[in-house]
Amino acid sequence: MSDQDNLPDRLRAGEDAAFTELVRRHAPALVGVAMGFVGSRAVAEEVVQETWLAVIEGLDRFEGRSSLATWIYAILANKARTRAVREKRMVPLDIPDGPEASGIDANRFGPDGRWRQPPALIDDITPERQVAGRQLADIVRDEIERLPPRQRAVVLMRDVEQIPGPEAAEILGISERNLRVLLHRGRLRLRQAIEEATGPR
Repeated sequence: MSDQDNLPDRLRAGEDAAFTELVRRHAPALVGVAMGFVGSRAVAEEVVQETWLAVIEGLDRFEGRSSLATWIYAILANKARTRAVREKRMVPLDIPDGPEASGIDANRFGPDGRWRQPPALIDDITPERQVAGRQLADIVRDEIERLPPRQRAVVLMRDVEQIPGPEAAEILGISERNLRVLLHRGRLRLRQAIEEATGPR
């Protein structure tokens, strides 16, 4: 999220619409990331509620050294870790080695993490293709929900929220290498879902 829309200032001014906008932008992804720590959707939703309260109470301490989104996710991670330890539900960071780990051919991605051959895209905008695009977006959202908790957290932070890799790794308490592995495997699974829906190019 860009802070160019003066959202932090609007929040500090107590503008209800600003907080509604903030929740709309981030609530689904926050729940997904919280599940990477606690495993349970119900507990994750409670952690997100605690996070929103902490955001409101701590806005005056937000100095803008990172993006507002990064700051919110750091609060979320702290709340989720505390809750997971208290309830003994911490999700282990498990990155198995070997090609069998993801079940998808890793050679489909280049060394830079990009697809060697992207799936077919919708080139001309027609009503039918707009509907197909919405259906594809639903498929991707559903597949993100099915990712293992840590992969889901990384994909949401990097690809949905656009939080830089080093900041995302720090928030999640993992190394940048592990973050790259989790992101790569999560993207492989999303790629497979897209190909099953559209067919390879």
